[in-house]
Amino acid sequence: MIGIDLIKTSRMSRFIERFGEKALSRFLSDDEIKLVKNHKTASGFWAVKEATSKALGVGIGKECSFEDITIYKTDKGAPKLKLSKKLNTDFNIDDISLSITHDGEYAIAVVAIQKKKT
Repeated sequence: MIGIDLIKTSRMSRFIERFGEKALSRFLSDDEIKLVKNHKTASGFWAVKEATSKALGVGIGKECSFEDITIYKTDKGAPKLKLSKKLNTDFNIDDISLSITHDGEYAIAVVAIQKKKT
């Protein structure tokens, strides 16, 4: 299953200007907020969470919340995902991969999810 999301970074910039750090806490955990360098990083993280929910086929909502998706970085700075136990169980997840890119005023994320074979 594959999900993709695109966000204009100026949209995130306005969101942060209007609500400050509370804007970030609406979709990121405290540990994730520590990884945010600027509005472009935050945009990429938003795109990752949206792309993940799309890959699952449910979107952000009752079945998959922002809190069910955790972004972290490897020692080399590569972004990684950890899904909640609930998502792993409900969707029978075996593996998950992601890619984030930024170009000009846009951040794009692609998430690929592999289900366990039954």
